[in-house]
Amino acid sequence: MTELRGALLVGGTSSDAGKSLVVAGLCRALAREGVRVAPFKAQNMSNNSVVTLDGGEIGRAQALQATACGLAPSTRFNPVLLKPGSDRRSHVVVRGRPAGDVGARDYLTRRAELREVVADELASLRAEFDVVICEGAGSVAEINLRASDIANMGLARSAGLPVILVSDIDRGGSLAHLFGTTAILDSADQALVAGYVINKFRGDQTILDPGLHTLGALTGRPTLGVLPYVDDLWIDAEDSLAAPVGRRVGPPEAAGAFRTGQAASERLSVAAIRLPRISNSTDVEALACEPGVDVTWVADPTSVRTADLVVVPGTRATVADLAWIRERGLDVALTERAARHGAILGICGGFQMLGRRIVDSVESSGGAVVDGLGLLDVDVRFEPEKVLRTTTGVVDKVEVTGYEIHHGRVVDSSEASWIDDDEQGPEGARRDAIRGTHWHGLLASNEFRRRYLREVAAVAGKHFEPAGDTDVAAIRGRQLDLMADLVTAHLDMAAICDIIGSGAPRRAPTIAHYLGGNR
Repeated sequence: MTELRGALLVGGTSSDAGKSLVVAGLCRALAREGVRVAPFKAQNMSNNSVVTLDGGEIGRAQALQATACGLAPSTRFNPVLLKPGSDRRSHVVVRGRPAGDVGARDYLTRRAELREVVADELASLRAEFDVVICEGAGSVAEINLRASDIANMGLARSAGLPVILVSDIDRGGSLAHLFGTTAILDSADQALVAGYVINKFRGDQTILDPGLHTLGALTGRPTLGVLPYVDDLWIDAEDSLAAPVGRRVGPPEAAGAFRTGQAASERLSVAAIRLPRISNSTDVEALACEPGVDVTWVADPTSVRTADLVVVPGTRATVADLAWIRERGLDVALTERAARHGAILGICGGFQMLGRRIVDSVESSGGAVVDGLGLLDVDVRFEPEKVLRTTTGVVDKVEVTGYEIHHGRVVDSSEASWIDDDEQGPEGARRDAIRGTHWHGLLASNEFRRRYLREVAAVAGKHFEPAGDTDVAAIRGRQLDLMADLVTAHLDMAAICDIIGSGAPRRAPTIAHYLGGNR
């Protein structure tokens, strides 16, 4: 590929339109051609996050996009992260560090202060890399938020970024979404829109083509490609909307897969409790990478009682979600399960819930002192300063890695520890078949995961032997290559590279806001 320099904003007609996929695919495709490329999302709203090497916190999708570029995750790629703790308030992370809580109205004012942070980080990346592929947030047509926007057309306007819009045709109305999204923007914003991408198309494209031609005639902008619906595509979720109750978890290449000679009775069932304010829901995906392991999001006592393993995941509101567990009768099911010596794994907030007592004056409004489920003899106290770090250690002589994102600290425990943390010594707790840890990402350690699944199978009275060659990092890598293959095969990469290098389209027509006049 000839020398390419520039930047691009991938915006959407809605949330979950496919922006993250297109950004990851473009990043991987360009990186494979030798382009020095970096991802950027000015502002993200997600409870699925990772810790960077410098001890900061960013959205998980940006970490995956960094991997697509061959880069380590960095706070530079996602300078503003919002982590919802309720319907009305969110925890704010700026340049990887906690920066307080805000309500929706407060944040509109706060965004004006963050505009300079976003501009500085993007300028720095553009100076260092050949290409920066930016991802918008939600829909670019949220005109009620346009005055304070720092992630969509506000970012594009301030940095002179050309914009391509992505629409999910699987939801229906995609052509109208693309036309309407463009038309509702003011003329200066419309001038930056360079073209469109259709995502998740099923069927014969020749039936769609007349609509695309008409869309081009109406807007003066081309459709740069149509991405087909692909069953075996898997990308890390940005939010909990991708984890509804009843959904099977994990990459399609592993979900439901059998190994040669494996009987149905040898499969392991994992019930992951779908907490209302779940965070880092992607933890359980490593389990689902294993052929013969079925992981499902659940919210009912029966599933908790009958699964071979129950996972209580992390949460942005431990005390509130513990109350929800009690309201649903899941506390009784977990207690009965523990009495039968069933396997239970608590991760971060889930670990805290399994303990004896929680003292929380950080996440809970007004503070709270509540009884935990009492399945582990552990007391937890929340501290204002958040723990943010990558971790290494050993479990039963097996090396493990992970990361921590939490306010709660274990202040008293009579349980045996589970992990020997290289920096901080004993971590987590174990009793019978119950395990708890503050570490996220632990299950992605391949040898450890296989050993743990053998333990779960033994407790369940099953003979289960992991495949032995399942590599979570390699599976993610293959998914990134699949995304790159998709965009290379189905998008006009020459036109997209021209947009990146040349900037906003010249003389792009403006769609009048009142097409029909008075009637």
